[in-house]
Amino acid sequence: MSTESVLVAGVGPGLGIAVAARFAREGYRVAMLARSRDRLATLAAQAPDHLIPMPCDVTDPAQVNATFDETERTLGPLACVVFNAGAYRRGSILDIEAKDFEHCWRVGALAGFLVGQAAARRMVTRSAGTILFTGATASLRGGANFANLASPKFALRAVAQSMARELGPRGIHVAHIIIDGQIGSDDTAAGPDSRLRPEAIAQVYLDLHRQQRSAWSLEVDLRPWVERF
Repeated sequence: MSTESVLVAGVGPGLGIAVAARFAREGYRVAMLARSRDRLATLAAQAPDHLIPMPCDVTDPAQVNATFDETERTLGPLACVVFNAGAYRRGSILDIEAKDFEHCWRVGALAGFLVGQAAARRMVTRSAGTILFTGATASLRGGANFANLASPKFALRAVAQSMARELGPRGIHVAHIIIDGQIGSDDTAAGPDSRLRPEAIAQVYLDLHRQQRSAWSLEVDLRPWVERF
Protein backbone atom coordinates (compact mmCIF):
# COMPACT_ATOMS: atom_id res chain seq x y z
CA MET A 1 0.00 0.00 0.00
CA SER A 2 1.38 3.39 -1.02
CA THR A 3 1.53 6.18 1.53
CA GLU A 4 0.53 8.60 -1.26
CA SER A 5 -2.87 9.21 -2.79
CA VAL A 6 -4.40 9.85 -6.22
CA LEU A 7 -7.41 12.02 -7.01
CA VAL A 8 -9.57 11.51 -10.10
CA ALA A 9 -12.07 14.30 -10.81
CA GLY A 10 -14.94 13.31 -13.09
CA VAL A 11 -15.48 9.61 -12.39
CA GLY A 12 -18.11 7.86 -14.47
CA PRO A 13 -18.67 4.29 -15.69
CA GLY A 14 -16.15 4.57 -18.56
CA LEU A 15 -12.71 6.16 -18.47
CA GLY A 16 -12.98 7.72 -15.02
CA ILE A 17 -13.50 4.50 -13.10
CA ALA A 18 -10.92 2.72 -15.28
CA VAL A 19 -8.24 5.28 -14.34
CA ALA A 20 -9.18 5.18 -10.67
CA ALA A 21 -9.12 1.37 -10.61
CA ARG A 22 -5.76 1.19 -12.40
CA PHE A 23 -4.07 3.38 -9.79
CA ALA A 24 -5.83 1.50 -6.98
CA ARG A 25 -4.38 -1.78 -8.24
CA GLU A 26 -0.93 -0.22 -7.86
CA GLY A 27 -1.64 0.32 -4.17
CA TYR A 28 -2.66 3.97 -4.21
CA ARG A 29 -5.60 5.22 -2.18
CA VAL A 30 -7.79 6.91 -4.77
CA ALA A 31 -10.28 9.71 -4.17
CA MET A 32 -13.06 9.54 -6.77
CA LEU A 33 -14.85 12.83 -7.42
CA ALA A 34 -18.25 13.34 -9.03
CA ARG A 35 -21.43 15.16 -8.09
CA SER A 36 -23.55 12.07 -7.36
CA ARG A 37 -22.82 10.28 -4.10
CA ASP A 38 -24.97 7.28 -5.10
CA ARG A 39 -23.26 6.83 -8.47
CA LEU A 40 -19.84 7.01 -6.85
CA ALA A 41 -20.82 4.39 -4.27
CA THR A 42 -22.06 2.06 -7.02
CA LEU A 43 -18.86 2.43 -9.04
CA ALA A 44 -16.64 1.94 -5.98
CA ALA A 45 -18.44 -1.30 -5.14
CA GLN A 46 -17.61 -2.71 -8.58
CA ALA A 47 -13.90 -1.86 -8.49
CA PRO A 48 -10.82 -2.80 -6.42
CA ASP A 49 -10.30 -1.76 -2.83
CA HIS A 50 -8.79 1.60 -1.90
CA LEU A 51 -11.36 3.63 -3.92
CA ILE A 52 -12.92 6.35 -1.78
CA PRO A 53 -16.03 8.16 -3.10
CA MET A 54 -15.93 11.91 -2.51
CA PRO A 55 -18.93 13.84 -3.83
CA CYS A 56 -17.80 17.21 -5.13
CA ASP A 57 -18.98 19.90 -7.54
CA VAL A 58 -15.70 20.65 -9.29
CA THR A 59 -17.03 23.99 -10.56
CA ASP A 60 -17.21 25.24 -6.96
CA PRO A 61 -13.82 26.54 -5.67
CA ALA A 62 -14.75 26.01 -2.02
CA GLN A 63 -15.82 22.41 -2.58
CA VAL A 64 -12.69 21.66 -4.62
CA ASN A 65 -10.33 23.01 -1.95
CA ALA A 66 -12.20 21.25 0.85
CA THR A 67 -12.07 17.93 -1.02
CA PHE A 68 -8.34 18.28 -1.70
CA ASP A 69 -7.72 19.04 1.97
CA GLU A 70 -9.77 16.01 3.02
CA THR A 71 -7.97 13.76 0.55
CA GLU A 72 -4.52 14.67 1.81
CA ARG A 73 -5.60 14.54 5.43
CA THR A 74 -7.21 11.09 5.23
CA LEU A 75 -5.47 9.36 2.31
CA GLY A 76 -2.00 10.87 2.21
CA PRO A 77 -0.16 13.44 0.06
CA LEU A 78 -1.28 13.56 -3.55
CA ALA A 79 1.08 11.93 -6.02
CA CYS A 80 -1.19 12.33 -9.06
CA VAL A 81 -4.33 14.28 -9.92
CA VAL A 82 -6.43 13.48 -12.99
CA PHE A 83 -9.01 15.89 -14.41
CA ASN A 84 -11.55 13.92 -16.45
CA ALA A 85 -14.72 16.00 -16.07
CA GLY A 86 -16.66 17.42 -18.99
CA ALA A 87 -20.09 18.30 -20.31
CA TYR A 88 -21.45 18.48 -23.83
CA ARG A 89 -24.79 19.60 -25.19
CA ARG A 90 -24.89 19.21 -28.95
CA GLY A 91 -26.35 22.09 -30.90
CA SER A 92 -26.06 24.36 -33.88
CA ILE A 93 -24.29 27.65 -33.32
CA LEU A 94 -27.58 29.21 -34.40
CA ASP A 95 -29.51 27.58 -31.58
CA ILE A 96 -27.15 27.15 -28.60
CA GLU A 97 -28.42 28.97 -25.54
CA ALA A 98 -25.97 31.02 -23.53
CA LYS A 99 -26.74 29.08 -20.35
CA ASP A 100 -25.85 25.79 -22.05
CA PHE A 101 -22.62 27.20 -23.45
CA GLU A 102 -21.67 28.54 -20.04
CA HIS A 103 -22.49 25.23 -18.32
CA CYS A 104 -20.23 23.28 -20.69
CA TRP A 105 -17.45 25.83 -20.23
CA ARG A 106 -17.74 25.75 -16.43
CA VAL A 107 -17.53 21.93 -16.25
CA GLY A 108 -14.94 21.48 -18.99
CA ALA A 109 -12.65 24.48 -18.53
CA LEU A 110 -13.22 26.37 -15.28
CA ALA A 111 -13.31 23.13 -13.29
CA GLY A 112 -10.08 22.02 -14.95
CA PHE A 113 -8.41 25.24 -13.85
CA LEU A 114 -9.74 24.86 -10.29
CA VAL A 115 -8.63 21.23 -9.97
CA GLY A 116 -5.25 21.92 -11.58
CA GLN A 117 -4.64 24.93 -9.35
CA ALA A 118 -5.61 23.04 -6.19
CA ALA A 119 -3.25 20.21 -7.15
CA ALA A 120 -0.38 22.55 -8.02
CA ARG A 121 -0.62 24.51 -4.78
CA ARG A 122 -0.14 21.34 -2.77
CA MET A 123 2.43 19.63 -4.99
CA VAL A 124 4.70 22.65 -5.37
CA THR A 125 5.53 22.54 -1.67
CA ARG A 126 6.97 19.05 -2.26
CA SER A 127 8.49 19.73 -5.70
CA ALA A 128 6.84 16.55 -6.98
CA GLY A 129 3.60 15.29 -8.47
CA THR A 130 1.72 14.64 -11.70
CA ILE A 131 -1.32 16.49 -13.06
CA LEU A 132 -3.12 14.93 -16.03
CA PHE A 133 -5.90 16.45 -18.14
CA THR A 134 -8.24 14.48 -20.42
CA GLY A 135 -8.69 16.07 -23.83
CA ALA A 136 -10.49 15.03 -27.00
CA THR A 137 -10.46 15.43 -30.77
CA ALA A 138 -12.27 18.71 -30.06
CA SER A 139 -9.15 19.93 -28.25
CA LEU A 140 -7.55 20.37 -31.67
CA ARG A 141 -10.38 21.34 -33.99
CA GLY A 142 -13.93 22.55 -33.69
CA GLY A 143 -16.54 20.66 -35.70
CA ALA A 144 -20.00 21.68 -36.83
CA ASN A 145 -22.45 21.51 -33.91
CA PHE A 146 -19.57 20.99 -31.44
CA ALA A 147 -18.98 24.53 -30.20
CA ASN A 148 -20.14 23.54 -26.71
CA LEU A 149 -17.38 20.92 -26.56
CA ALA A 150 -14.56 22.47 -28.57
CA SER A 151 -14.53 25.76 -26.69
CA PRO A 152 -13.87 24.29 -23.21
CA LYS A 153 -11.53 21.64 -24.62
CA PHE A 154 -9.42 24.30 -26.37
CA ALA A 155 -9.30 26.24 -23.11
CA LEU A 156 -8.36 23.17 -21.06
CA ARG A 157 -5.47 22.43 -23.41
CA ALA A 158 -4.21 26.00 -22.99
CA VAL A 159 -4.40 25.68 -19.20
CA ALA A 160 -2.41 22.43 -19.37
CA GLN A 161 0.27 23.99 -21.58
CA SER A 162 0.63 27.04 -19.36
CA MET A 163 0.82 24.91 -16.22
CA ALA A 164 3.40 22.57 -17.73
CA ARG A 165 5.71 25.41 -18.69
CA GLU A 166 5.41 27.05 -15.29
CA LEU A 167 5.45 23.98 -13.06
CA GLY A 168 7.79 21.61 -14.89
CA PRO A 169 10.93 23.40 -13.65
CA ARG A 170 9.47 23.10 -10.14
CA GLY A 171 9.27 19.30 -10.33
CA ILE A 172 5.61 18.87 -11.30
CA HIS A 173 4.76 16.91 -14.44
CA VAL A 174 1.70 18.26 -16.29
CA ALA A 175 0.38 16.39 -19.33
CA HIS A 176 -2.63 16.61 -21.64
CA ILE A 177 -4.05 13.43 -23.19
CA ILE A 178 -6.05 13.73 -26.41
CA ILE A 179 -8.59 10.92 -26.80
CA ASP A 180 -8.97 10.91 -30.59
CA GLY A 181 -11.72 8.34 -31.10
CA GLN A 182 -14.66 6.61 -29.49
CA ILE A 183 -14.22 4.97 -26.09
CA GLY A 184 -15.78 1.54 -25.59
CA SER A 185 -15.02 -2.07 -24.80
CA ASP A 186 -17.34 -3.76 -27.30
CA ASP A 187 -16.08 -4.78 -30.73
CA THR A 188 -17.97 -3.26 -33.66
CA ALA A 189 -18.38 -3.87 -37.37
CA ALA A 190 -15.08 -2.04 -37.85
CA GLY A 191 -13.31 -4.97 -36.21
CA PRO A 192 -11.76 -5.92 -32.86
CA ASP A 193 -10.19 -3.12 -30.84
CA SER A 194 -11.92 -0.56 -33.07
CA ARG A 195 -12.66 1.60 -30.04
CA LEU A 196 -10.33 2.87 -27.35
CA ARG A 197 -10.65 0.51 -24.42
CA PRO A 198 -10.89 2.35 -21.08
CA GLU A 199 -8.38 0.01 -19.46
CA ALA A 200 -5.83 0.66 -22.21
CA ILE A 201 -6.21 4.41 -21.84
CA ALA A 202 -5.89 4.10 -18.06
CA GLN A 203 -2.55 2.32 -18.50
CA VAL A 204 -1.25 5.34 -20.42
CA TYR A 205 -2.22 7.62 -17.53
CA LEU A 206 -0.25 5.42 -15.13
CA ASP A 207 2.71 5.34 -17.53
CA LEU A 208 2.69 9.15 -17.77
CA HIS A 209 2.78 9.38 -13.99
CA ARG A 210 5.82 7.10 -13.96
CA GLN A 211 7.78 8.86 -16.71
CA GLN A 212 11.34 9.77 -15.83
CA ARG A 213 11.68 13.53 -15.74
CA SER A 214 14.42 13.66 -18.38
CA ALA A 215 11.77 12.57 -20.91
CA TRP A 216 8.43 13.99 -19.79
CA SER A 217 5.55 14.18 -22.26
CA LEU A 218 3.44 17.34 -22.40
CA GLU A 219 0.88 15.89 -24.80
CA VAL A 220 -0.05 12.38 -25.90
CA ASP A 221 -2.73 11.51 -28.44
CA LEU A 222 -4.45 8.13 -28.41
CA ARG A 223 -6.57 6.52 -31.13
CA PRO A 224 -7.58 2.98 -32.10
CA TRP A 225 -5.81 1.40 -35.04
CA VAL A 226 -8.77 1.98 -37.39
CA GLU A 227 -9.25 5.66 -36.50
CA ARG A 228 -8.44 8.21 -39.20
CA PHE A 229 -5.94 10.91 -38.30
